[in-house]
Amino acid sequence: MKIPTKMIRAVKGTRDLLPPDTSVWNRVETIAREVFRTYNYQEIRTPILEETQLFARGVGTETDIVSKEMYTFDDHGNSLTLRPENTASVIRAYIEHRLDQRPGVQKLYYMGPMFRRERPQKGRYRQFFQIGAEAIGSDSPFTDAEVIEMVCELLTRTGLSGFHLLINSVGCPDCRPKFVETLRDALKPVAASLCGDCQRRAETNPLRVLDCKIAEDQPVIDALPSILDNLCGVCAPHFAAVQTFLNDRGIEFEVKPRLVRGLDYYMRTTFEVTHGNLGSQNSVLGGGRYDGLAESLGSNVHSPGIGFSIGEDRLVMTVDQGEAEALDVFLAPLGDAALRHAGSLARELRQAEFSVEVLAGGKLKRAMELANKLGARYALILGDDEIAAGEYSLKNMKSGEQCRVARADLASSLVD
Repeated sequence: MKIPTKMIRAVKGTRDLLPPDTSVWNRVETIAREVFRTYNYQEIRTPILEETQLFARGVGTETDIVSKEMYTFDDHGNSLTLRPENTASVIRAYIEHRLDQRPGVQKLYYMGPMFRRERPQKGRYRQFFQIGAEAIGSDSPFTDAEVIEMVCELLTRTGLSGFHLLINSVGCPDCRPKFVETLRDALKPVAASLCGDCQRRAETNPLRVLDCKIAEDQPVIDALPSILDNLCGVCAPHFAAVQTFLNDRGIEFEVKPRLVRGLDYYMRTTFEVTHGNLGSQNSVLGGGRYDGLAESLGSNVHSPGIGFSIGEDRLVMTVDQGEAEALDVFLAPLGDAALRHAGSLARELRQAEFSVEVLAGGKLKRAMELANKLGARYALILGDDEIAAGEYSLKNMKSGEQCRVARADLASSLVD
């Protein structure tokens, strides 16, 4: 007896993106590219695989990402990791290819898959997609505001409304270590009442306690010291200037002193955008300044920067799905001679940038049923009589109207 073959399915935490959903993804990515162009950003594409040390040094060994979420494997003695985020990779490429030698601020954007071993949940996958950008070479608060403005413009153009912008400052190497010690001391008497992750972070990475999403922990966290009361004489005016520039642009925001990012390289300005349609895990994107990251990765040149990454999976969930891209023409050839004619006609229409589907065999009734199911705007019927006369029967699938159209007039007849 033949044993049934087990069906192979997608790996847990990954998924197939299928039409018509992919049309929404394409629309979001097209809008993102248009926005990046208007702000003079250019695309960078980095490898999916990097040396593990890139993320250990850049992201931080005590972060959740590095300590328990990365996909790492040995390759003949080299430890390699599927990228869990892309800022470290961009900075590595920036250093390796000496982009600091190019004039002006280097404005780079990327799109692509990232990988983290997380518990899959709504809008969060083990293979997920990010759209991000980095502005490298400026420490000006004006650049911070411009990046945040670009984020808001991108979200607005995708049709997302009702999003909420949160901003904060996490200080710098001068003032943050002092605050971390103050925070660590404040956590000692209350850590036992927090969740398991926060109990561990209270010693290893106290700032991450502020980012806890557990509802029961919030009253304790709200009573902890605020970083904004501990900013130094450089960080405080920098953050004030960012707020001024945002107000000048009419961009609404909320200062949230508990907002920190999960990666060690962030300093000074941090920001996040949330949306109510995503439930408790409601973050659409996050970003911030990372002025010391290049040096930590081996650069001899001070290269301050600021950037962000959008969770594209989560963004697509929140934007208006709209309608799938319509099929322009469904060609229904009746007979072998008509099928040959349909091939050349379809090519002509496609070169004119119309989308075309050809039914390779079948009866007229079936052709009309299929054209309707595919959502075609027009059906074009090709038979011996139509070919001989040099005119085709063109049917508007929405109105049901049918007319005869000469080949020379066909393209113009398809434009609504």
